[in-house]
Amino acid sequence: MPGSRDSLWVMARRGSYAKGIAKREEILRAALAVVAREGYHGASVKELSEAVGLSQAGLLHYFDSKDELFVEILRTRDEVDLAGHTDVADPADLDTLRAGYLEIVRHNAQVPGLVELFTRLGADAADPAHPSRAFFAARGADLRERWSETIAAAQASGQVRTGVDPVLAARLLQAVSDGAQMQLLVEPDLDMAVLIETLFELLQAPADAPA
Repeated sequence: MPGSRDSLWVMARRGSYAKGIAKREEILRAALAVVAREGYHGASVKELSEAVGLSQAGLLHYFDSKDELFVEILRTRDEVDLAGHTDVADPADLDTLRAGYLEIVRHNAQVPGLVELFTRLGADAADPAHPSRAFFAARGADLRERWSETIAAAQASGQVRTGVDPVLAARLLQAVSDGAQMQLLVEPDLDMAVLIETLFELLQAPADAPA
């Protein structure tokens, strides 16, 4: 049949691509567990490759570099976190944002290896050529846009103090969260959730404020 060989080739390519995507996802999920357990320094390419039954060269076949691999591990962490807390990514109101975000912060405090990965890649993002630059820029912009919309709506309903710029409030929420993760590495006993909770309380309108 004319064209049948070409059709088989296309189908084979699609099957190979799908397998490659599945293997990449398997690598990232396994690597996420290794970093959470061993920390940033303990998660060498050798250990990550052994966790998924590949050689080091075989592991890096799925990524452009070790730096890109670690960025994708961090992206996977965000995806896992937000999958269980969609109210943080798409908060219906300030209360759901607050509750969901505090739960994520408390969870992250239990996996300091991933917190270290986040802070180290955040520092690397200062280099415009580093793979983490685009990730952190897009991540921050997306979260601030969603959060600022929720804060603005809460302000309109009287939940948030008047005079507070919702965009700046969203950026402040991000800054406190990111900074708290850095402090946690130096002060392991730090309660990051208390910092976030305090910020929400400062944004909250007084009980006797007019609606």
